[in-house]
Amino acid sequence: MMPLRILRNASKSPRNQFPFPPVFADRRFFSHQNPQPATFGIAFDIDGVILRGETPIGGSPKALKRLYDESGTLRIPYAFLTNGGGVPESKRATELSDLLGVPISHSQVIQGHFPFKKLATRFQNELVVAIGKGEPSRVLSEYGFKNVLSVDEYTSYFEHIDPLEKFKNWMRKFPDHETRSRDLGGRNGPCSQRVKAVFIVSDSVDWSRDIQVLGDILSTGGLPGGEISSQPPLYFASDDLSYQGLFPAERLGMGAFRIALESVYNSVYPNPLVYSSFGKPNPSVFKNAENVLSEIRRSITTQPTNHQSSFKALYMIGDNPSVDINGARQAGRPWFSILTRTGVFRGKENHEVYPADLVVDTVQDAVDYILSRESS
Repeated sequence: MMPLRILRNASKSPRNQFPFPPVFADRRFFSHQNPQPATFGIAFDIDGVILRGETPIGGSPKALKRLYDESGTLRIPYAFLTNGGGVPESKRATELSDLLGVPISHSQVIQGHFPFKKLATRFQNELVVAIGKGEPSRVLSEYGFKNVLSVDEYTSYFEHIDPLEKFKNWMRKFPDHETRSRDLGGRNGPCSQRVKAVFIVSDSVDWSRDIQVLGDILSTGGLPGGEISSQPPLYFASDDLSYQGLFPAERLGMGAFRIALESVYNSVYPNPLVYSSFGKPNPSVFKNAENVLSEIRRSITTQPTNHQSSFKALYMIGDNPSVDINGARQAGRPWFSILTRTGVFRGKENHEVYPADLVVDTVQDAVDYILSRESS
């Protein structure tokens, strides 16, 4: 194993906060409590650190089990801080529990689209479109959006909106356009309602269709086929250019899709694309993670803790220097960044542009270091 290398960074960027909805740990889930509050917490990236696809890597199951006592009770507050998503946090927590062999609460899962929950009040009854793999419309529905359609369902109401549709035999089929337009047309149907916002919840499955349809929606004020008008709001859950999947080389992420959309949109339409992006490395994401970890700490501690009581150290364990390490560096103290070599980063030395406080081979090495450091 390569020796551990610790690099201290003196300068940290100030925090830039976005409003996040509160997350409260389920005290029923953490049924047994520890007498003393932990002085540190841990945030784990998932892809390239904990899992590759659905396969645990880097000794992650053993690493996580060290954060519980012999009875299986959580003793160290930790959460998964990922730019991924596409399914509700409760479902993702169940999947992680099954794969990793430890009990995980939905309150421990912070996905890239979590900030969208804050926007549910603003768009609660408005027609919005959700794009991405998994169950993007279900995600928004569980956040409180009441009139949301996935892009698959939305495009099914418009005949010929995707000129390549007939060649896509792999696409999930909805009832034919004529039937849907007849059943839900008129004044209250999706074809006649303005789309008031678009949410990129997770990675686009069909770039050509989604770029085409987004151009139609955004350039016409939410009425595809209409005249050029003001753009509805567009939100991206994250802006990762790439990530580590099952294939040996990195795969293009949501940031790559955003670049493609922006390039096409700005070349075709008179007004430049306007959008908002969330997710790491934004410092507000790390502030939110700190709040989540504080809630988890209170849930597993019998001794009352001051709501404002801060952690002495918060550890971000990630594989992507430009996202995980850059975000922790911008967030500043008490964040301590740990870079693994199991994902995007594979270098022998530290990253030159976004150097971590510590470089290790695996997440198991990272947890070993943290527990040793905190017990000394």
